[in-house]
Amino acid sequence: MLVLFETAAGYAIFKVLDESKLQEVDSLWKEFETPEKANKVVKLKHFEKFQDTTEALAAATALTEGKIGKSLKKVLKKVVAKEAHEQLAISDAKLGGVIKDKLSLSCVHSPAVAELMRGIRNQMEGLITGLPPREISAMSLGLAHSLSRYKLKFSPDKVDTMIVQAISLLDDLDKELNNYIMRCREWYGWHFPELGKIVTDNLAYCKSVRKIGDRTNVSSTDLSDILPEEVEAEVKLAAEISMGTEVSEQDIGNIMHLCDQVIEITEYRSQLYDYLKNRMTAIAPNLTVMVGELVGARLISHAGSLLNLAKHPASTVQILGAEKALFRALKTRKDTPKYGLIYHASLVGQTTAKNKGKISRMLAAKAALAIRYDALGEDTNAEMGIENRAKLEARLRHLEEKGIRRISGTGKAMAKADKYQHKSDVKMYDPSGDSTIPSTSKKRKFEEVEEAEEPVTPVVKVKKPKKEPVTEEEPETSAAAEETPKKKKKKKDKKAEAAEEPKEEEQEVAVSEEVREKKKKKKKKKVKEEEDE
Repeated sequence: MLVLFETAAGYAIFKVLDESKLQEVDSLWKEFETPEKANKVVKLKHFEKFQDTTEALAAATALTEGKIGKSLKKVLKKVVAKEAHEQLAISDAKLGGVIKDKLSLSCVHSPAVAELMRGIRNQMEGLITGLPPREISAMSLGLAHSLSRYKLKFSPDKVDTMIVQAISLLDDLDKELNNYIMRCREWYGWHFPELGKIVTDNLAYCKSVRKIGDRTNVSSTDLSDILPEEVEAEVKLAAEISMGTEVSEQDIGNIMHLCDQVIEITEYRSQLYDYLKNRMTAIAPNLTVMVGELVGARLISHAGSLLNLAKHPASTVQILGAEKALFRALKTRKDTPKYGLIYHASLVGQTTAKNKGKISRMLAAKAALAIRYDALGEDTNAEMGIENRAKLEARLRHLEEKGIRRISGTGKAMAKADKYQHKSDVKMYDPSGDSTIPSTSKKRKFEEVEEAEEPVTPVVKVKKPKKEPVTEEEPETSAAAEETPKKKKKKKDKKAEAAEEPKEEEQEVAVSEEVREKKKKKKKKKVKEEEDE
């Protein structure tokens, strides 16, 4: 068996002298305790030294990517191909598959081979003759520096920094543009204020000012390449009757210079946006499909890099950018925010306010998957993002329809939805709350009290005449033939009268008190009416 061993100085091929010792994996390390013992297990057959650090770097990068470099191919053809019947022990299984396909050599990778490689690396100075230890350490250090520079140069994090810088610059340009345009409108508004109301587009306004200059030149200036015909005619008409003040040529020159700055910055902003769009499509295509270029770039910028963003869970991606509101809600024990930077995504923007929380949660879950696929996956297509976006849009339509497509008993036919009937609750306006004067409400209260008390008094008065005629009319209407029952009735009537006398007295007292209260209330009413008058 042959062993392929890679070093910073070159490729070494060893011949295994005693293959039986490889079967004892746990005790194999004992055979490499000293250089003498190691020479009894393996023997150096060929050593191919690298010419310079560049060749060593090329060989190292090829090995990390699982490819065969030119120098390795030469060594394998020169040495191993002569002994094709023997197996080749390698440390990387992926590299072994490539060697087997291209050179038709049988490769072996097992725990015993890994332990053998570890023993060779431990006694490398004693096994490889002709190389001083100082030279090996210097070449190892040089290769390490070169490999680090190579990885840093082509790392995805380096490209992430470009996205972070571009989105930060885009936000700064937007702020500066707003300040410049406000200043330009206010400055030129002293001379021609009507133009600002007619031309609403900022870029068209600055181009118009740049072309017009003094408002007296409007009639002779052609603005057809900047403004539509109707707007141009309106500008020319407004210039004839403008209420603006006269300004000097020096003032107009400064305003025109400011307009040049606005136009240049606007053009650069459009170029920067195109650059950012292309960068995001190349680095994070799935994230770009899910949330858009600007929102995706802001998420990457907020996290620091695409790899850092991939480490965040979906719940963190959902509220990324709303940390201040989150901690304030936790401190005051109120509801936490439902969305952060992801709120500006098109899917969240086109939903109703009721469903924004649900859609932002689902979008964050799918976006987290897309971020991890972009950061850690090998493919650069956006198929997963397109598929997940289609699912989200279907879910959004289902939420917007408010569950009209309900599952019926069979599970196949559509359930019949009830006919929609609009029920409007018409609420009448109550004018009683408009007046702040308390007198009107008090009058109403007194009138309500009178209306409530009036039906009580006649009931008491009716009871008296009913009871009095019963006692007086009975002896007048009775006949002489009924004398014996009269005696019995008189005894009963006396007892009833004795029981009713205290009741009548109580009723008379109650009636007299009610009459007094009425008189008092009437007096109060008269006094208040006089005061109001």
